[in-house]
Amino acid sequence: MYKVLLVDDEADVREGLVQEIQWKACGFTIEGTAENGREAVELAERLEPDVVITDISMPFQDGLQLASWLREFQPLCKIVILTGYDEFDYARQAITLSVDEYMLKPFSAESFMELLRKIKDKIDLEVAEREDVRQLKEHYRTSLPLLRESFLASLLTRKLPRSIIEEKIRNYELSLNGGCYLAAVMALYPASVDKEQTSSASLRHSGDLDLMLHAMLNIAKELLDPLSIVSAFIYQDSIVLLIANDEREEEAWFSELQVTLDRLLKSILHYLKLPVTIGVGSQVGNLTDLKLSYQGALLALDYRLIFGAEKVIFIDDVERPRPEGVRLDELKEQALIRSLKLGTEEELTEAISHIFDELIGASCTIQDVQVYLLEVVTAVLRSAKESGVEIEALFGSGFQLHAEIFKFSGLQEAKAWLQDISLTIRKHIASSRQHAYKDIVEKALQYTREHYVDSELSLQKLCMQLHISTGYFSAVFKREVKMTYVQYLMQLRMETAKELLRSSDLRAFEIAERVGFADPNYFSFCFKKLVGISPKEYRTQARG
Repeated sequence: MYKVLLVDDEADVREGLVQEIQWKACGFTIEGTAENGREAVELAERLEPDVVITDISMPFQDGLQLASWLREFQPLCKIVILTGYDEFDYARQAITLSVDEYMLKPFSAESFMELLRKIKDKIDLEVAEREDVRQLKEHYRTSLPLLRESFLASLLTRKLPRSIIEEKIRNYELSLNGGCYLAAVMALYPASVDKEQTSSASLRHSGDLDLMLHAMLNIAKELLDPLSIVSAFIYQDSIVLLIANDEREEEAWFSELQVTLDRLLKSILHYLKLPVTIGVGSQVGNLTDLKLSYQGALLALDYRLIFGAEKVIFIDDVERPRPEGVRLDELKEQALIRSLKLGTEEELTEAISHIFDELIGASCTIQDVQVYLLEVVTAVLRSAKESGVEIEALFGSGFQLHAEIFKFSGLQEAKAWLQDISLTIRKHIASSRQHAYKDIVEKALQYTREHYVDSELSLQKLCMQLHISTGYFSAVFKREVKMTYVQYLMQLRMETAKELLRSSDLRAFEIAERVGFADPNYFSFCFKKLVGISPKEYRTQARG
């Protein structure tokens, strides 16, 4: 069933449509009714109807204004305009708003149900198109090469969790089996010697970098296939080669790699006349560490300044390999920072435990451990500073977190100390955030109490005064006050209006102006809707 919002200022029209039309038989249910466009907007925000059926001529906000709002904020909603013969010019305006259907009054129940069936067919078709699995699969299939390259590029810059890598490999149907992996980068640099001008050489002097890179890519894919190339793609104005050892004997595989990369370099120099240099990173045991190999390949390219361009440069040939030791990877650092700023005590304790677990059984020197712990402490200090925490004010003058971490006799003692410090900082951040929430809300309440008489006062205007986004403020205000800002503003205006009705002889339109309503009729409408009786009836009852 599709949801319908019915909008008409005449109660008998609304009731007649609800009772006389076989809504369910046509595939619809009435989710709500409204007397005018303003009320309809409030309901539409909450109900998100599939269809809005509205009269044109209504008080406070007419049907065309409602249609304009729907087109901007709920563009998938179908709009049906009900119009009289004397409103036909309005109906023509409705066409410019992309109104789906309009119907002239008076109309029969059968003709109205025929219109509903027409609307239902249109919605059914759109839903089917959005949910068409075949179309989705086809779109996914055509996007797959780009998705694969995007994923492989992310391996070069981030250390992704193993679970994410395995999921992407399955989803993107990649074959990444191998005992070890490495990255190589082919980059163009100015040649030291001019090449002879041939038809091929014109490629080099064309200035078209994309054309040069694609020509290099084609040759790379042809020559590297025997090496179990995972992928070759253009990234950051270079060609990146991701290569896997498919369980062959390592020495033989690496020897073949050297020969093939050398042949690749010579082919590009010979056929394309392009001044290319190839940097090759170190082998890594799994894809989570491919970032390290890529960084090594980029570093190898820098050695062209020493050894010259147009060469294959292996980073392991120019820099002695050194055990990596332990490093605070991005995932653990992000988990620590997130739990410090926004997490629970349990989440923070778990994040610190994961960080110290990295040191257990690791093959590293005492210097490696010290550097690792300094990285952890720096992350804690940076998070504290970003959150406005003064470390010395919190722990006392002369407190040096970087120095304190090395005073302990063992890792467990250091872990317990860092955990205690971190929990204290987390508690202070949470407390400061709560005070910030209360301060924002108090400023909002004070401003509203001083300016509720302004008929232009709105959520947007208030947030401009407070220099804060409407989304963030709305979440904070509702959390602290237990109602939305619009509800609070309306409540304040109505309570003030009730007080004026009880204690003064001001007329209704004067009271409306004093509580922030530019339109006295809309004031009366809102008052009756919220209080249950009209302002006049309320004054009579209040005075006995």
